[in-house]
Parts: sequence; C-alpha cells; structure tokens
Amino acid sequence: MDIMNTAALITGGASGMGAATARLLSKQGAKVALLDLNVSDGEKIAKEIGGIAISCDVTNSESVEKAISTAQAKHGAARICVNCAGIVHGKRMIGKDGPMPLSEFERVIQINLIGTFNVMRLAAAAMIPLTTIGEERGIIINTASVAAYEGQIGQTAYSASKGGVVALTLPAARELAQFGVRVMTIAPGLVDTPMFSKITPESREALYASVPFPHRLAKPEEYAHLVQHIIENAMLNGEVIRLDGALRMAPR
Repeated sequence: MDIMNTAALITGGASGMGAATARLLSKQGAKVALLDLNVSDGEKIAKEIGGIAISCDVTNSESVEKAISTAQAKHGAARICVNCAGIVHGKRMIGKDGPMPLSEFERVIQINLIGTFNVMRLAAAAMIPLTTIGEERGIIINTASVAAYEGQIGQTAYSASKGGVVALTLPAARELAQFGVRVMTIAPGLVDTPMFSKITPESREALYASVPFPHRLAKPEEYAHLVQHIIENAMLNGEVIRLDGALRMAPR
C-alpha cells in the first residue's frame, strides 16, 4: 500500500514507538491522526508533523468511535491503523502481600488486549466500505511484545495481554482477507522508550549485554521503519514479526 496521501490512525501516538511512527509516516506523506489520552504531548507532535491529535481511550467504544469519526472528517477514511497504545506491568502473581489484586490483571488486559481489539474492530469496519486501491483496502498493525513468548517472573498479566494480541493476529487476518484488509503484529524486545529513562547506567549496560546483536536497546525509529515496510509490502499478512536483536528473555 502506498503511504503518500493515505490517512493513518496511530494509537499511543503521543510518545515512544507511536510518536516515532507518526513522524516517519508523516514524512512519507501520510495524513496522521494521533489517538492518545495524553493530548498535550500529542498536540506537540501533531503540530510538528502537520497532523492532528485526538483524545481517545482505547478501552471505551464511544471514545474510539468519536476519535475515528473526527479523524475521518479531517483526513478522510483511514486505510492505515497502528496500535501502539498500552501499558507495562510488573508484579508477581503471588507476592509478599498475597495474591495480585484481580483488578490489576483486569486493567492490563483491558488496555493492552481489549483496547487493541476495540480499535481493530472499529478501524476495520470503517475500512471495509472503501474502494480498493490496487489489491487492498487497508492495513492494521498491532503491537505485542517478546513477553508474549518468554514472559519473565512478574509478567503474568503483561504476558497474557500481549499473548492475546499475538493469538488474534492470524484469525483476524483470515477474517478480514475477503475485504482486502491485512492484519500484522510487531513484537518488540527492549525498546529505548521513556520507560527506560530512569534506570541506572549499570542497569542499562546489563540490558545491552542481554541482547545478542546489536548490543543495545532498539530505537523507536526502528519500530517505525518496520511499520513502513509492512504497510508497503502487501504479502505481509497474518504474521507476528519479532523486533528484538535475537533476544530471548531469561526467567528474571
């Protein structure tokens, strides 16, 4: 699919991988709408790239419907949807204070998995009535994690949420194939996002050493470049691509 003059929705677009993707797709000529609860940061990026920022809670149907409608009124119907919205979570299922509160597990699943599915279903519904361009009507790219495969101790909730994103990729791609809408997922490893900004230099070096090659954290821009390639390569469909430098997470 060509990116030039194509409308794109990016959830979690106010920071990290979402922001990097917004910048890159904008440079390629896309009309970008950043959907995020952090509207102030989203507006800064939108101003920088000539896009729009829209307040959106991915777990709420009405919020997503309104955001998609607002973006469509400004840019036309979106043929590209990139789901980057999500939260990290680290807590043992059974800790010193007893079992993890069920509400914590529910919150992670609600945002990372249900939020992804919520945006997927509504974005896909808006793509299906569009005319085809070449072979396609649209592309949806989700974000999982290598924790879906090698979740560490304390990642039961996070791994379950990202494992769900991995699991829905193929059946969703099969279902939407008849409409010319592709579904792909990226599973990043350790990415140099604001989450790692407060760790010590020693901890950072240890993280570097855990990645076989290259010995460093992935850059958000590398995630964005993979998004670009997926959009442009029509044969990529129904698959999860790891972006991890051959990292395989240890138990802890």
